[in-house]
Order: sequence, then structure tokens, then C-alpha cells
Amino acid sequence: MREEEAVFEALRAQLREAATALADGPDALEGILLGIVDDVDRAVREPLEIFPVCHHSPASAIAMARRLREKRPKVVYLELCEDMAPLLSELRNCRLPVAVQAFASEVKGFPADWAPLSVVAPITEASAEYQAIAYALDTPGVELVLVDRSSDHVFQWQAGGSPEGRSADPEAPEAPSETPPAEEDAALHGDAVGVEIGDLRPRFAELEEHLLRHGRVRHWSEWWHQYVELPLGDSDHDTYRQVMLLIGSLFRRLAPGDAERVRVDEDRERYMWTRMRDHLAASGTDPADCLYVCGAFHAASRVEEFGVEGAATFEISPPSASVWQHGLIPSSHSAIEAQFGLTAGSVSIAATQWAKNLKRTRVQPFRLEGQVGAKKPAKTAKAAVSLPPAVPGVADVASDKLSGFLRRAPVLDPLDEAELLGWSVEIVRAARRNGYLASTADAIAVFETSILLAGLRDRARPTPYDFQDAAITCVEKDSVPGRRDVRRIVEIMMGGDRIGQVGYEALPPLARDVHDRLAPLNLKLQQRGVQRALLDMAASPELARCSDVLWMLRHLLPWGAARAIMGERRLGEQPIQESWDLALGTHQRELIELGYEGVTIEQVLEQRLRRRAYDAQATTADVLKAVEDATLYLRSRRLADELGTRALEVLATERSVDGAPEVLRRVRRLLAYYRTSEPVLPPWIESFVKTGYAHYCTLLPTAFGDEDATVRQVAAMLGFLFSMESLALSLGCDRTQLELAFAQSHPKEPAKVALRWAAQVQLGQLSRAELRSLCDDLLGNPLVVPAYPRYLSGFLHALEPVPQLADFVVEAVSNAFARLPDPVLLPWLPTLISTLRADGSDLAPLLIREAGRIFPGRLAALDAWVPPWLEPPAVVEARPTAGAGAGAALLAAYPATCDAVADLLGYEGSWEAAAPAASGAVLTARHPDTAVALEALLAGP
Repeated sequence: MREEEAVFEALRAQLREAATALADGPDALEGILLGIVDDVDRAVREPLEIFPVCHHSPASAIAMARRLREKRPKVVYLELCEDMAPLLSELRNCRLPVAVQAFASEVKGFPADWAPLSVVAPITEASAEYQAIAYALDTPGVELVLVDRSSDHVFQWQAGGSPEGRSADPEAPEAPSETPPAEEDAALHGDAVGVEIGDLRPRFAELEEHLLRHGRVRHWSEWWHQYVELPLGDSDHDTYRQVMLLIGSLFRRLAPGDAERVRVDEDRERYMWTRMRDHLAASGTDPADCLYVCGAFHAASRVEEFGVEGAATFEISPPSASVWQHGLIPSSHSAIEAQFGLTAGSVSIAATQWAKNLKRTRVQPFRLEGQVGAKKPAKTAKAAVSLPPAVPGVADVASDKLSGFLRRAPVLDPLDEAELLGWSVEIVRAARRNGYLASTADAIAVFETSILLAGLRDRARPTPYDFQDAAITCVEKDSVPGRRDVRRIVEIMMGGDRIGQVGYEALPPLARDVHDRLAPLNLKLQQRGVQRALLDMAASPELARCSDVLWMLRHLLPWGAARAIMGERRLGEQPIQESWDLALGTHQRELIELGYEGVTIEQVLEQRLRRRAYDAQATTADVLKAVEDATLYLRSRRLADELGTRALEVLATERSVDGAPEVLRRVRRLLAYYRTSEPVLPPWIESFVKTGYAHYCTLLPTAFGDEDATVRQVAAMLGFLFSMESLALSLGCDRTQLELAFAQSHPKEPAKVALRWAAQVQLGQLSRAELRSLCDDLLGNPLVVPAYPRYLSGFLHALEPVPQLADFVVEAVSNAFARLPDPVLLPWLPTLISTLRADGSDLAPLLIREAGRIFPGRLAALDAWVPPWLEPPAVVEARPTAGAGAGAALLAAYPATCDAVADLLGYEGSWEAAAPAASGAVLTARHPDTAVALEALLAGP
């Protein structure tokens, strides 16, 4: 047997003996125990060195930095989506952590409800992949090759073809986080599919439960920190590599038999080995000069394509027609924990452990030259380029490190009293700042309890998780006085939720353009948090351009990114002063994703307005809103006319009146704007009024009888017909359509009946006296009185199409209060109030204003006040005559003024003396018998 084949023979013999002792025979566990050793042996003997890692593991990062300085590979193959390679050089312009993102808003080849597609790969300084990236980019002659499936293939390989399937990435752990992050920064990645390098977590629930129970820990992150992270933090390369391969093989062989998930895992491995062999063949690089960085789960692979001598039978499918955009977005520790189901605070603890490992091992890490936000140790850049000479034969033939590692008892780190005492004092200080009544006694209790808990869990040195449990027990007790609980305070104290930032140079053109155009505000827009911007356009007209940008951002970004405190934008109005709360640094991800949709925010807004207008589910109101937004924010007459024509098309196809109130409101606003700002109305709105008049006349009879059509919707239809009638008739519409529609309308619901009566008054088919008589009959019928509030609701909504009936509605309500007895009125009063509040909140101001005009202004005048509708008819009819006579006398007394007014209005004429004559109406009222006889005489026999 060759030497390299006999490396793990002793370990195999030990495992056979263990299998024989624990089971009925060696065959029972041979497939697992010996298969794990075979996987490790196979990966170790591969000519192309495989470096297994765990994502965000300080031990992996330390081992990676050490191995890169020893081996100095010429090619680094990295398990990361191959289409993300062009963006990695921009990491130096960012403050870590950040995430590389692939984004597709135009989805082709995938279900439409998957859109938008988003894939992110978060990167922190305490990660092995960042060490490999920094080494490759800053070391001359080194090539970095990304070999994992593309972002398009991530979605091509999703199972089931359902939106739910795309959120369950094969690299994402199954179990959710035990403690979800409390900060809103956990949503920095949005609804994206994550791609991790080296995710290591048991997919077999029983195995994880067994490890947690026997390890005396609460969750997986604590187990990994105690039993893997700390032992491997300062181990040699061979030990680290073999242990990681062992863990990856164990979790892989004990994973449940999910055929679809296994297929995706193996296809990824076939994909990566195919890409590496293709690159080796094309470049002629010696495999010994290469390093393959991948997750430990994929390092222990058993596919036929494994290795440089593997089979070349895997065919990579072509990408879909989706258009992918790439960029960098800010990330944070809590965002990584939330997306990948890690325990809250685990990434922050890993960052703290990374700093400790650097001090203890004195390994010099790799950092990108000019990295934003990173501490710059002396000669960092030179160290990345001028590496020490390579040692020949290092790790060429690996020895068996697993046997000793598995038989060695865990090393118990001695208690660091100074560190634990500092933690205890700091947690009390932080708790006081958050409202807890903590004292020095609590600090002592936390110190002693941490040691006690560590002892109960067979640890000599308390871990951060032991300290967290002790702090919760001793400080939080049974109440949380503030916004943060003690668990969150400990996480912040251990390193906090570090939030990354994408630098200006790494932003897409749209985001840079936004920052440039908002430069006159003199604000630090990259800074997180809310900043106040004051815009005085009267004193500084150049700020009007900033106002335009802010209003578009308010429309495009989520609430809170750009929030108007003072000022509003309306059609036909010019802003003078505005006040804004800006949080563009907090919402940097959303601003960057806008850059994937266009070069400028105007282009993105235009695309979104078109998308909204031409959506298959778009209503007429939706399209009219798009027209209004195009006019308000873009001031584009061309786009407004195009979308207006689309609104006309949608209106002609609608068969319901659900959006009638919104259509009426927006058409009125657009008409008022065009009439004051344009010499003539746009052709589309004239056609819209003409088509709408005929359309609502056709639907009116059906709406009156349809139980699903509300009285508010019918009132909006009548409001459109009555308010647009003059314009529609001038464009060629026929009023006979409206009259026929009313002749065919026979409502049964009380509110609609009252609404029809009011509309008939507007059309002249019903007089006010007849309407008053109908209401009196309702109040006089005991069977109808309980439904009288519903009639009032109809009259109230009638103020939309017939606002001149406001005084009559006041009369109807007043008569009800005057005539109904208390036993009837008091039970009916709550119904009346709720009806008016629910159905007439927007029309109530008109009703209140009219009531204020009719009723006396002082309480003392109420006793002698007589309602206008109860005054004698003769008095009512005499008032217009007296008013007309007074007006004529006034004009005759001042002829020069009358002539001047007539010339101003364009009237011509001369003064003629005429004998005063009694008005025909007055004579008829004075002599009714003569008027009847004269009428009979004129009628003939």
C-alpha cells in the first residue's frame, strides 16, 4: 500500500473496533464511520488543494490567512456566483460588512410572481472568503476565479417552481433563528435568496438536538463556538483541514434523504468542478499552484466529476433571458443572522473572537488596499504583496491529525477574571443607560453566576453565551423597562450590530447622480439616521431642483427615506418653502436597487408609471393616478398624454363602478389644472369626458339596482355626469342618454332612492316642494321611520352631484329632530351619527357650513328664530321681487356706473324710460281667481 493511502489506516482500524463494540457487527456503522474517513482521505489526496471553510468563522479566516502566506497560490477558486466577479474590486470602497447583490427586475423564463429576483452574498472581514479576495486582488500575478453557479442558475434550480421555493436556498439552514434580531437593520438584505460559502449546520434535526443536549448548550451557534471555533482557532493547517472535512462529511452523510435538495447540492459540485477543469485546461495552470475555497459540506463530495481527473459529463444549462444587474448593498451582522437563521448576536461574537485570534496567533490578515473603515496596521499593503518565500513541500503529504484530535480531551481555557470582570461592570453600566435599576451588587452577581453556569456546562472559562444568560438572570429579572432587553444589550456590548456602507465610488450611476443633485443641501447623505433639510425656494431658487429630486425619491423609496414635514406638491402650484426628513443612508440598499432599473430617477419613475398603467389589473383610477404623477413629478406632457390615452382605453373596457369616486376626484383635478395652465384641453381628456359620459349613462340603471354597488359609487357616477355635462354636450354628447338612464333606474335601497330623488331635482323632473312632501311622508309613516337615517345617507351623498341641496339636507335633519318623539328619536340617534360618520365624512364640512349659515349665531336668538322652510310662501316670494326692485332702483340712480360696468362686460344698449308695471308673478299671486279664469279662456272650449 502506498504511503498516502495508509495515512488514515490506523483511524479506520479504531473506527472498526468502535463499530464492533457499539453495534452487532462492523457492518452496521461502516457506511457512516468508515465512509467519513474515506471522504476525508479522498479530499486530502486531491492534487488541487481543497480548503474547507465555514461562513463567518474566525477560525476559518485565521487558517485561510495563514495558508495563503504559506502556499502563495497563483489561482484561487472561490465558491461564489461566477457573475459577481466584476464587483469584488469595489469592496475596497466600502465599509464592511457589505453584500454583493445580483438583481433582476425584468423576469423572463421564471414565474412572473417571483419578480424581482435578488441574490446576495454577504462578506465580513472575519470571513475566509474576504481573506482570499483581498489576497488575490492585491497580489500581482494571482487570479481569482469564481466557480459557483450563476445567479440565474440559482433560480433555475429552485424546486417546485413556486415563490415559496425560491426562499429556501440549498445553502440556507432549515431551523430558524432562536432569537430574531430586534433592530430594523435585519431587513437590509430585503427578500433575497442568500448564497453562503461554507454553511455548516446539521440538516438532521435529531443530530443537532443530540449535540446540543450533550454539549449543554442552547443553540447551534453556541455549540459551534465552544466545540469547533475555540479548538481550531490556533490549530495547524492539517488539523484544521481534516477536522473541517470530517464535519462536512458527517453532516452530509447524516442529512435526511431529500432527493431534490441532494440533487441541487450535487449539481453545484458538478458545476464547480466543471468550471475549474475548464479553467485549468484553458490556462495551463498546474493544479498544485491552485487553491479551491469552498464550504466544508461541498468539500467532502462524492460526485463523479470530483477532482481534476473527474468525469467531464456535466452539461451547464444556458441562462434565461432575464436581465441581471449587479451591485454592492450595505449589510449588517443582524441582517446576516436574520437571513441565514443564525442566533442573534452570533456574528458580532464571531467578530470579537476574530480580533482575539489575531492578537493571540499574531497572524497578519489580508485587507484590500484602501479598505474603507478598516484599521490600517503598519505595512499592511506591502505585506499583501511582498510575501515571505514559499517553503517547499509544505503540506504536500498530509499526516493523520484526526486520531489525535478526536482522542484529545477538550482544552479548558483558564478563567480570565479581568475580562469577565470588565464584562460585568460594562453590562451594569449599559443597563443603567437603558432604564434598569442595576447596581454594583448586580455586577458581582453576574460575575459569580457566569462562573457557576460555565461550571455546570463543563467549562472553566465562561463564554459570551454563559455571560449573557447570567446577565439576563441577575439584571433583567422579570421586567424590561426600556426598548432593549438585556439579551440585546449584551449583543451590543460584545461588538454591536456592525452596519456596512457602500462608498460613493462603488454606487451605481443613479445613486451617485442623486447624491450630486442633492449636494446643495449640504447634508451628509451617506450617514445613517434622520437628517433635517430646510428648503427656501424663494431665497434660493436653485433648491427647487433639489425639491424635484426629493419628491421623486419620496414616490420611489419606502416610507421614511424621504419624508416631507412641511410642504406639499399639487397640480398647478409652485412650492415656496419645504422641510424634509432624509434617511438615505439608512435606506441605501433601496437607493442602490433603483440603480438596477435605470440611469436616472426620472427614467425609473417613467418606467414604473408605464408599468402601473399597462398592468393587466390596472383600473381607470390607477392609470389616472399615473397621469397625475407624471405631471406632478416629471412635468412630462408627452408621458401624460400617452398614459391618458391608456386611461381612455381602460375606461371603455370596465364593466363595474368600483373606481367611480376615485375617477371623479382625479378627473376634476386634472381638468382644473389643464384649464388654468393650458390654452386648450388635451385631446385625450376631451375624449375621456365624452366616453365617460356615455359609459356612466349606460351603467347607471344597473348601478342603481345592483346591491354590490354602494351609494357612494353611484353618487360619484352622478357627480361625473352632472359636473362634466356641459363639456360633454359641447363635444357632441346627447342629454337624452342621461334622461333615458334615469327612466330605466328603479332603485329599492333607501339610500339610492333618496339619491335618485335628489338627481331628479337637478334634472328638473322633481321640484323641491315635491321632494319636501316625500320626506314629510317618510317621517309620518311609523314603518319607515327606522330606515330614515338611510334616506339621509342618500341625501348626504347627493351633495356630491347636487351640492345646491345642502340647505335641504339641513332641513331634512332638522325636521326629524323636531317631529320625532323622544322614544323614537333617542334609539335612532346613534344610528344617525354612525351613518353620517361612516358615509359622509368628506361631505360633512359642506353640511356644517350650510347649517351655520341657516341657524342663528347666538343662543338668545334661537327662541324667536323661524326656519326658512317654515316661513309663509308670500313672504318668501316677495323677497326676490323686492330685491330686484331695489337693484333696478340702484342702477337707475347711478347710470354712469351702470354704463361703465356694461362696457366692461361688452354689452351695448341705451337707457329707455318705461312706466313701472307690476310683475306678472306678483299680479298672479294677488288675483288668483282672475288668473284661473284667464287660463281657462286661453285654453278654449
